[in-house]
Amino acid sequence: MNTKPALDELFERRIAYPDFEPQARLARLVGLDDQKSRLAKILGLLVNPEGLAGWAARHHPGAEPLLETVLRRPPLVVLAGDVGSGKTELAETIGDAVARQEKIDITLLPLSLSARGQGRVGEMTQLLSAAFDYTVTEASRLKSASGKTRGAVILLVDEADAIAQSRETAQMHHEDRAGVNAFIRGIDRIANAKLPAAVLMCTNRLNALDPAVRRRAADVLRFGRPGNEQRRFVLSSRLEPVGIGRSHIEALVAATGPVEGSRDHGFTFSDITQRLLPAIVLDAYPSRPVDGTRAVEIAREMIPTPPFHDSNDSMRNPA
Repeated sequence: MNTKPALDELFERRIAYPDFEPQARLARLVGLDDQKSRLAKILGLLVNPEGLAGWAARHHPGAEPLLETVLRRPPLVVLAGDVGSGKTELAETIGDAVARQEKIDITLLPLSLSARGQGRVGEMTQLLSAAFDYTVTEASRLKSASGKTRGAVILLVDEADAIAQSRETAQMHHEDRAGVNAFIRGIDRIANAKLPAAVLMCTNRLNALDPAVRRRAADVLRFGRPGNEQRRFVLSSRLEPVGIGRSHIEALVAATGPVEGSRDHGFTFSDITQRLLPAIVLDAYPSRPVDGTRAVEIAREMIPTPPFHDSNDSMRNPA
């Protein structure tokens, strides 16, 4: 492949923040307040270190060695956890919170899975290098001589293990190894140039990521299935306004959790919001109102998404 890849080969689309649509999507992500807050702070520091300097000037004058330690971290955050746990949705919308928090414009560049190429020699490496070239160019325009950030760029890599799988895997093809090397070089380029840019990686298989990639992560945020309180909040906030009472809500919380003697895992966030709640509405539509007893029956009949097992065995023998 001798020509420079087109933008639509590299990125699925461009998302600009702040914007009302991602702001509303982020608000709908219930039960992830800790991850939201932590990720917004981490990204804020990575793309706009001036904010940390201002905080230190107010509260800890003379703390330059501490600030240098914090700001020396590579511009990479990994979101890892089970399927349907909200990782990708948070990654696609958190830029809005960061843009409002830091009072700057932010552009999200979701890397296309086609960036893996077709396996031709050098193709994956060239595509990844081109993606980082574009990210660096965009971020360089936003860096000023004074150090004040005029904006920032976030490169999003979903299903990151498809791009940055461990080079220690015996069956790994040479082209894939070269692609991982290109990915690591790209992260280091952003870090060394101190650009207002960061890389977000989402994966169900944290153990499958290359150790050198994991070592470069400023933080790894883990995502699990919602507990009782989280499921109760999602269900009650959607169903109480249509007349579902507390007793039926509690029955739904139990039905969507682990069931003794049947399964040791509950529903994912997406199981509840994309499958269960629509099923309850469609069961009643168009001739009758939503009924609590029937809603519980639907929940008990529905099978939650099986957990994704991230282990060394699954990495060597992927299903």
